[in-house]
Amino acid sequence: MLFRLARVALRCQSKTRGADIPVRDTLNQPKTMLGDATANRIDVQSLTLEGNSVRLIPIRREHSELLWQVAKDDAEEIFRWIPYPMHSPEDFQRWADKALAEQARGESLVFVTVERNSSRPIGSTRFMNIDPANRRVEIGSTWIAPAWQRTAVNTEAKYLMLTHAFEQWGCVRVELKTDALNQKSRAAILRLGAKEEGTLRKHLVTHTGRIRDSVYFSILDAEWPEVKAKLEARLA
Repeated sequence: MLFRLARVALRCQSKTRGADIPVRDTLNQPKTMLGDATANRIDVQSLTLEGNSVRLIPIRREHSELLWQVAKDDAEEIFRWIPYPMHSPEDFQRWADKALAEQARGESLVFVTVERNSSRPIGSTRFMNIDPANRRVEIGSTWIAPAWQRTAVNTEAKYLMLTHAFEQWGCVRVELKTDALNQKSRAAILRLGAKEEGTLRKHLVTHTGRIRDSVYFSILDAEWPEVKAKLEARLA
């Protein structure tokens, strides 16, 4: 059986009519070579990424309440390492408004993570710190409700986003970072195949006043084929 993720569905939201406009399957496009004059540019517009278990859809303001409902009973655990507050419906609304503002400025593309079988929102993730000139992007601000942790959801979501970054946008580098104290996240990023690069000391002041160190990781375009093959094997 062919790996079903080879049929990743991508759709862009029309800015003029609000309709869905199909985009070519990224996995079947010719490989973008570094320095190729025809290399794809990072196009910061709303899109949907779909796999076997998960669908990543563009965030809307009304998603804040749905996500609060799925996260509220476990908010302290889920957002322990998030540097901004996520502990009330008002926090979630501010989070959604900020995400939409960043998206309007071309800085981020924010997704709601949806379980395909139930169509239920179960978390969020995003492309952030988008840098078209240097063909790099960060994947981060990821959280998933506990019932879907330690499932294929996060691995498949990262697979879809990495595929889009390298094969649709022609990125040469994808970054990930986490709190230096978050050993679980550090281990998960390494399992993706990313390389640990180092620690930025006293990098962020969190909403509690704690000053956190951040550990940076990356995957480069030359490393992507091997990383991709390993991820596909995990998801098969």
